Amino acid sequence: MTRFIKPIILIIRFLLVIQIISSGAVYAKARQTINIAYFTQEQNAPPVLSNLDPFIKDKGIMGAELAVNDNNTTGEFTGQQFVLKKMIVPVDGDVAASFAQNIAGKFSFVVTALSAENTNKIADMAVAGQMLLFDAATIDDALRNEQCRNNVLHILPSRAMRADALAQYMMKKRWTKWFLVVGAASEDRLFADALRRAAKRFGMKIVEEKVWEHTYDARRTVQSDVAVFTQVDDYDVLVVADEQGQFGEYLDYRTWLPRPVIGTQGLVASAWHWTHEQWGATQIQNRFREQAGRSMQEQDYAAYIAVRAIGEAATRSKSNELAAIKDYMSSDAFALQGYKGNPLSFRSWDGQLRQPVLLAAPRSLVAVAPIEGFLHPKTELDTLGQDLPESQCKRDKQ
Repeated sequence: MTRFIKPIILIIRFLLVIQIISSGAVYAKARQTINIAYFTQEQNAPPVLSNLDPFIKDKGIMGAELAVNDNNTTGEFTGQQFVLKKMIVPVDGDVAASFAQNIAGKFSFVVTALSAENTNKIADMAVAGQMLLFDAATIDDALRNEQCRNNVLHILPSRAMRADALAQYMMKKRWTKWFLVVGAASEDRLFADALRRAAKRFGMKIVEEKVWEHTYDARRTVQSDVAVFTQVDDYDVLVVADEQGQFGEYLDYRTWLPRPVIGTQGLVASAWHWTHEQWGATQIQNRFREQAGRSMQEQDYAAYIAVRAIGEAATRSKSNELAAIKDYMSSDAFALQGYKGNPLSFRSWDGQLRQPVLLAAPRSLVAVAPIEGFLHPKTELDTLGQDLPESQCKRDKQ
C-alpha cells in the first residue's frame, strides 16, 4: 500500500504547483495599474538674501517619488501598481501645448506644480475635463473661490488658512494689536488681504499699516532703515507680508520696539516644516532625507500628499478608474493620514485639502493650528480658511 502513497503525494504536489502558478498568472493579469503624471515648469532662481539659502530645483518631485514607493508597498498586497511619470516644461516653454501633447488622453491623475495662471489654463482645456488635477503649488485664495474649477483639488493651505492659523495663535497669546508691513509685490498684497480678513474674523486690531518701499545703498543701512520705519504707536506684534523674502528677514531684532515678528518671516504658517516630529513625522522626515539628501520642503509634502491621496482612494475603492477614485475621495469615508494628527480630507465646496497648519519659528515648531478652543460644528479644521457659508466657489456645495 505504501508504494502507491508516494506517487499519489507527488501527483498532489504537482497539481498544487500548477494551481499556484495558474492563480499567480490570473493575479498578474488582474493587477491594476494607476498611472500618475507629475507636471511642472522649470523656475528661474529667485534673488536670495544669503548665499546660505540654496535654490532647490527638485522641490515637489522628490515627495511624489517617495509617495509612489509608499503606494506600491501597499499595492503589493492589493494587486495594484502605481507608476509616476515626471514631465518638466522649460522656463520659456508653452505649458498648455506641452500638457496637450504629453498628458492629454494618457493620464487621469495629474499632480501639478504650476503658477496660478497656468493651473487654471490647463484645467480649462477640454482634455482636462476627464482628468483630476492635484494643485500642489498654489496658495491663492481666488483659485479656491471665484476662480475655482471642478476638476482641481488644492493641497497646500491657502493664504486665508495660513492667516487664520496665525490669528488663532495670536488670540491665544492675547497679542491683539497688529502693525502690518506689506511688500510691493502682488503676492504680498494678496497675503495682506488674507491677514486683514483674519484680523477682522478673530477680533485683532491693525493699529498701523505701512508699505515697505525702501531700497538699500551704501548711504543707508538695514539697521537705520528698519528702526526709523518701525517708529509707530505701541503694538503687540509686527505682521509682515513679504512672500518673496525681499525685506522680511531684516525686521527681526531691528524694530524700534522689542516686538515679535510673524507672517511670511519670523513665526510662519506652513503645511510642513523640517522641525516637525510628532505623529510619525520623524519617520517620514528621515526617509525623505535619506532619499533626497535634504530636508522635506512644503512643496515636497504637497506632492507626497497628492500622490498618497490617489493611492488611498485607489486602495479603498479597489479600482483604478477615475470615477470610482474621485467619488471615494469626495466622500465622507475618505481620511488620509498626513503626519499632522488629524486625518486629512477634501472640502466638497472648493476642493481644498482640510488639514492642520504648522506654526514654526526658523528652528522650532511653536504650535499646530487649529488652536485648542476654536470650535466648529463639523470639524475644527474648517475654522481655517473659507468655510462653506463664506465660499464663493460655484462647485458642489453639499
